[in-house]
Amino acid sequence: MNDSDYMQEALHLARKGEGWVNPNPMVGAVLVKNKKIIGKGCHEKFGGLHAERNALANASESPEGSTLYVTLEPCCHYGKTPPCTEAILQSGIQRVVIGTLDPNPLVAGKGAQILRSAGIQVDVGILEEECRDLIRIFSHFITTQKPYVIMKYAMTMDGKTAAYTGRSRWITGEAARAHVHQLRHNCMGIMVGVNTVLQDDPLLTCRLEQGKNPIRIVADTHLRTPLSSRIVQTASQVPVILATCQKDPSRLSPYRDAGCTVLTIKEEQGHLSIPDLMEALGKQKIDSILLEGGGTLNWGMLKNHAVHRICTYIAPMLLGGNTGKTPVGGLGFEAPDQAVRLTSPKITPYGEDFLFESEVIYPCSQES
Repeated sequence: MNDSDYMQEALHLARKGEGWVNPNPMVGAVLVKNKKIIGKGCHEKFGGLHAERNALANASESPEGSTLYVTLEPCCHYGKTPPCTEAILQSGIQRVVIGTLDPNPLVAGKGAQILRSAGIQVDVGILEEECRDLIRIFSHFITTQKPYVIMKYAMTMDGKTAAYTGRSRWITGEAARAHVHQLRHNCMGIMVGVNTVLQDDPLLTCRLEQGKNPIRIVADTHLRTPLSSRIVQTASQVPVILATCQKDPSRLSPYRDAGCTVLTIKEEQGHLSIPDLMEALGKQKIDSILLEGGGTLNWGMLKNHAVHRICTYIAPMLLGGNTGKTPVGGLGFEAPDQAVRLTSPKITPYGEDFLFESEVIYPCSQES
């Protein structure tokens, strides 16, 4: 095995923390001595030991003289746990191979420099693209303090998210719907508009057997979410954030009594201010949001450059109809040259359906 093979194993380990470590990054680590793996570890959950310390704790023999492969630069500051650089220096490790440097301004190359200054050989950039992709959400959040937003929707091959009657169950099959629940597990939050609550009364929970429920967020400008809705009724079991422009304490108190967190957001042209909403959710330490909104909310988010990734599930069917719903509503753009641009999609089959995944490309001067 070579450096890339060991780093690939570290990447595999890191993904075990997906959905559990937010708003921290997923990280994996592998200890190798005399061409043999003697320890493995990952960051398993928020507040727990980092990958490097777990790998050292799991070592089958002394790590002195070994090489540590880690997907992300070791931390060098005190947070929930002591700096990993301290553990590495105390262990006798002689070489550290890093996938990518940490975008966190508190680290950002400092961890690697501390190790080098102590005489440890440090090599950076093994499988760097894969390691950067692993921490895409963390990188966005730590540098902007705003959530990374994944806009998800299912549609037919003629672009309909629902029939003209409003019925949408089910456009996609079981395999695609199961993957959606994996996305719900992976993200800290899930967001819909109040119209979705009024029309569907969803729970917005994760149905995976070992899954984690996201924080449920409702964009509700005028506070029309029914107190009898399933989201409000289960707020004491699964967290709920109501984002509203309503300020009347008598209107807000029943929701708070039910266990909801209420965020008062500025109003812009009759709707919630999306920039203000993203800033407020960032202050709640929500690093990622799965946007399952309707056309109006999706348009508002895109127009304000608040969406970063698109997940489109396409089913092999045609619904037709001039009034059938589409994924993005609003006024729309005047011409194709003004459209939101996307990267070439990654295409994955789920049963009879296909998932198209793209990153959103915004002009650099207007990047949110």
